[in-house]
Amino acid sequence: MISLLDYGAGNVRSVINALERLGESVRIVGSPDDIAKAERLVFPGVGSFGSMMHILREKRFIEPLSAYLHSGKPFFGICLGLHALFAGSEEAPGVTGLAILPGEVRRFTTSLAVPHIGWNGIKVRQPSRLFNDLRGDEKFYFVHSYHVVPEAAGDVLTATDYGYEFVSAVQRGNITATQFHPEKSGKAGLRLLENFLAATREKVVPRHCPRQTVLAKRIIACLDVRTNDRGDLVVTKGDQYDVRENGNVRNLGKPVQLAGRYYEDGADEITFLNITGFRDFPLKDLPMLDVLEQTSKNVFVPLTIGGGIRDYTDKDGRYYSALQVATEYFRSGADKISIGSDAVLIVEEVLKSGKATGLSSIEQIARVYGNQAVVISVDPRRVYVASPDEVPHRTIATAFPGPNGERYCWYQCTIKGGREGRDLDAVTLAVLCEQLGAGEILLNCIDRDGTNSGFDLELINAVKNAVTIPVIASSGAGKADHFLEVFTATEAEAALAAGIFHRREVAIVEVKDHLAASSVEVRRS
Repeated sequence: MISLLDYGAGNVRSVINALERLGESVRIVGSPDDIAKAERLVFPGVGSFGSMMHILREKRFIEPLSAYLHSGKPFFGICLGLHALFAGSEEAPGVTGLAILPGEVRRFTTSLAVPHIGWNGIKVRQPSRLFNDLRGDEKFYFVHSYHVVPEAAGDVLTATDYGYEFVSAVQRGNITATQFHPEKSGKAGLRLLENFLAATREKVVPRHCPRQTVLAKRIIACLDVRTNDRGDLVVTKGDQYDVRENGNVRNLGKPVQLAGRYYEDGADEITFLNITGFRDFPLKDLPMLDVLEQTSKNVFVPLTIGGGIRDYTDKDGRYYSALQVATEYFRSGADKISIGSDAVLIVEEVLKSGKATGLSSIEQIARVYGNQAVVISVDPRRVYVASPDEVPHRTIATAFPGPNGERYCWYQCTIKGGREGRDLDAVTLAVLCEQLGAGEILLNCIDRDGTNSGFDLELINAVKNAVTIPVIASSGAGKADHFLEVFTATEAEAALAAGIFHRREVAIVEVKDHLAASSVEVRRS
């Protein structure tokens, strides 16, 4: 029996699924007494340090958790479950941690994109049973803006490079904690968890540990999900956002099965976009919650969900906040949520009033779950102009002139699935969403969608040069070489595709083989 400390924030469903997949029974900690009675404790902390410590104190978990950690019984912390072991964090000045290990938690100070999101390696500093049957060159999934800085070198289990070397796991006696998420790290992560559960395994150092680790470029499979005309939930794909063919919604498969296939094929993340979410209230959209629950039982890479994550008042007058909607998705298995049309409306209000309210969906969700949990999905289209002076928007000089020879363009944001253009450009949207607390930009392009002509590199560079958070390139991929192009011509951290994967025109492994052959770092599943 494993006791799991679920303090009520973020996606612990995947940790439970991973432990059950390994044959364990999981008991959720619901009271301070449950911690005292635990024989093996897993603490998957998700969200922000201040929110976590506040909830732990509110639930009266601090004292029994500290006593457990001093007892010598097995403990495994994940992400914030690692941070909690230290005295405090720069993320929440003045908030006291458990202070089990000497040291503190600091924000990344690097010119690279922050949060540090994706698959990176580990450099082992001491033997551990966690590493049994691992080669040492595996990659694990990270998503964080802060890292621990232990005072005692003997507490360091692994280190990882991201602009500089940081501590990515600690070990002292039976206390083990990782910055990376083993439950989201595919087969290697499951093996590491299995080794934690098997207390009698030998402590080892893997043979093939890297001297320096490198963050991999992510390949993301995207599943546009909606109900068809018969009411079935299907994966579809549009051409410039039109998902109908001969009057019917294109049906490219069932979402749970397709997600499972992409996991086995080596996808680094899977994104579900509920493209009817802006019309149908998500908490009533039970099939999408079920899709997440079923997918997370067998897919151990990060899951993102988008569509309809906004404040809403139903026909009976009951109000639901965007935070409540996001919480339902997180509890059903999502790791990140994607906000699209609502982000445009939020930024328009900020520009109109001249200030943020602190109450927008972006701000609320980032405050509770951390900015790494909030992705902004941008749906822009090109608007050509003869001169930058013609419009108040951020324009670029383009190598692809407009229909009348225009040498400049700006990228108009759209809402409602691309059907309505707004007086706002994509670069301004991305910059303000970062300021509001978003941790990642999913950058689509209506003009390239479904064309198989390659990513809009000019759009990607314009946004990437304006923000410091990771950018996901989307729309237009038609062959493996398009992924190589986007990773060599831009600084995008990830690239997303849908139709070419659904129709089996290009396989994920083919993309990764092509990238690796050209010295682009990728994860091998």
